[in-house]
Amino acid sequence: MNFLFKKVASAVTLVILAVPSISIAKETLLEEIVVTSTKRALTLQDIPISVSVVSGITVETAQIQDIADLQSVVPTLRVSQNQSSINTSYSIRGFGNGGNNPGIEPSVGVFIDGVYRSRAGSSISDFPNLERIEVLSGPQSTLFGKNASAGVISIVTQKPSGERAGKLSASIGNYGAVVLKGYYENAISDQIAVSIAASSNTRDGYNTNLVTGGDLNNRNRQAIRGQLLLSPSETTEVRIIADYDQIDEECCGVVNAVSGPVTQAINFAGGQMIPNQRFTTDSLIDTDPSNELENSGVSIQIDKKLNEFSLTSITSYRNTDTFYNIDADYSSADIIQNTRFDEFDTFTQEVRLTSNGGEKLDWMIGGFYFDESVDHRDELPFNDDFRPFVNFLAAIPVPGLPVTITANQANFINVIERLVGVPIGTFYADGAGFSHVATLENEAISLFGQLDFNINHRLTATVGLNYTKDEKEATLTQIKRNAFSDIDLDLLAAEVFQAQTGLLLTPQTSAMVADSSAAGAQLAGLVGALQSDSVAGLQFTRPMADLPNAVEANKTDDDDLTYNLRLSYDFNDSVNLYGGYSTGFKASSWNLSRNSAPTITDLGSVVSALGTPNLIAGTRFAGPEVAKVFEVGVKAKFDRGAFNIALFDQTIKGFQSNEFTGTGFNLTNAGEQSVQGAEFDIT
Repeated sequence: MNFLFKKVASAVTLVILAVPSISIAKETLLEEIVVTSTKRALTLQDIPISVSVVSGITVETAQIQDIADLQSVVPTLRVSQNQSSINTSYSIRGFGNGGNNPGIEPSVGVFIDGVYRSRAGSSISDFPNLERIEVLSGPQSTLFGKNASAGVISIVTQKPSGERAGKLSASIGNYGAVVLKGYYENAISDQIAVSIAASSNTRDGYNTNLVTGGDLNNRNRQAIRGQLLLSPSETTEVRIIADYDQIDEECCGVVNAVSGPVTQAINFAGGQMIPNQRFTTDSLIDTDPSNELENSGVSIQIDKKLNEFSLTSITSYRNTDTFYNIDADYSSADIIQNTRFDEFDTFTQEVRLTSNGGEKLDWMIGGFYFDESVDHRDELPFNDDFRPFVNFLAAIPVPGLPVTITANQANFINVIERLVGVPIGTFYADGAGFSHVATLENEAISLFGQLDFNINHRLTATVGLNYTKDEKEATLTQIKRNAFSDIDLDLLAAEVFQAQTGLLLTPQTSAMVADSSAAGAQLAGLVGALQSDSVAGLQFTRPMADLPNAVEANKTDDDDLTYNLRLSYDFNDSVNLYGGYSTGFKASSWNLSRNSAPTITDLGSVVSALGTPNLIAGTRFAGPEVAKVFEVGVKAKFDRGAFNIALFDQTIKGFQSNEFTGTGFNLTNAGEQSVQGAEFDIT
């Protein structure tokens, strides 16, 4: 424990010792906050974990339009939007992932009205009838299974009240911003109530594409949500929710922070950039980026109260379709595009039994079933300006030509085409490129239980267990490949050298030939060019080995037992002290990106079995990540205020991360990450 952690712990101790001197009022002026994200209705003060609660009123006051804005009022939460509107990731206490690769489930689980949203893009729409948002810090796998190794965001919308009521709101702002929200509810009968909520969030872009004249970084989001609440008896309630939301935006504008050699290559290919202007609001790209998302689903929640316990069942089906197209060279040159399609079909079923409150013991048992299909397609087509672009990047003097870039130098790819024996124009032709399709089938089940032992009227001990089993099956198929990346450049260099000299290529023979004559020097220069990093670097879309194959399996089967142990002590009627230890688990995630490749141990066998040329090693999947946290805290609530303090020491082993390779991402386990810190909020 470091020095800062010890200082904060000492401060908490002083606060606790000072509590008896605080006058406790008989009435509180603060509204009691009830939290349900622990799957049992408890007051915020009674929950022995760190929870931040944002009410619907706060959401309106702070102008929180979607979940991405939530970080403005929850200090431990960070929401990051990457290269597109739908590529969003969440992190709590610094832990979070899930962007850029459809095979990764986020480590921060998002639940809306008890229904799990398996990808961040399916949970960023507006919510016009929010009741509250609860953010649980630290691993929550005991109650939420494989989906919450870093924390949980639980969004709760308002149920139909049975009263006739409605609400309309409109906001306007600069850049033509218009936010409209509406809500209406009514009762059909004494047993049936309905509600409907809708929203529209539009805004012009604040970044201008000087090539097309388009406005980038705009907002165009709509959502509608209907609810039907059935109360056939005093002990039974059925809540049916159907929702649909969409995003159709031009995002994201790109600026050049630091201009480098690639800028010169873009200029040589006929393109332009605005160099070294990280704060500019102008972009130069030949195509406006397009982001589209359609998200829909239906859920049925049944609550039945029996004599000794209550039964809850939540059944849901969800579909998410995403599409984006970006100018991948981020310039006005027509070099390369990137288009991606993703579809997620998700079915979940949760059943739990919860005791109705006991003097000595409260309990909960349940199960959760998850079944998801993922379809992914990634296309990277080359355009007209790609050949001059890559020629400049090679920057290799063709033997017999000046070192400086000339018109002939710009045809260096032609030289390689002649050596290989393919028609001129084969490599990096307009319309060529790389594309692949991938699928992922995921089936998982979690069995969980929790016991709360009321040792006396002030002290409670909690024990929770969760067993999760997760099975995944992935496929990858390459449907288009970059012919230039199929070339074994070292082998080509050796063949050219031997054909001209009759000698095997070695450093010694190359040097000897270079010193023999002017023609020998030209040959050695050509061989050196073929072996250079600058030419090898142009093979950035290496061939992909389809999965499964004769060497590699395409399935993972993980299981784990997680638990929590906590003690909670009511120091008095207003102050609660707690401490505990919890573990978390997330199953293996598959690499569905174009960088998916055999591991270094399998590479040789895969090449031999498939005969695929020029494969390189990479990753197929990242193994499970395991989390643990020690946490102590104080929760205090008085007549005119409240505060919560939590100290934590949290670690995740095998953290699943996307490693940027310069032209893509490799999915990998990033070793162990840990954080120590303190959370404090006051009302």
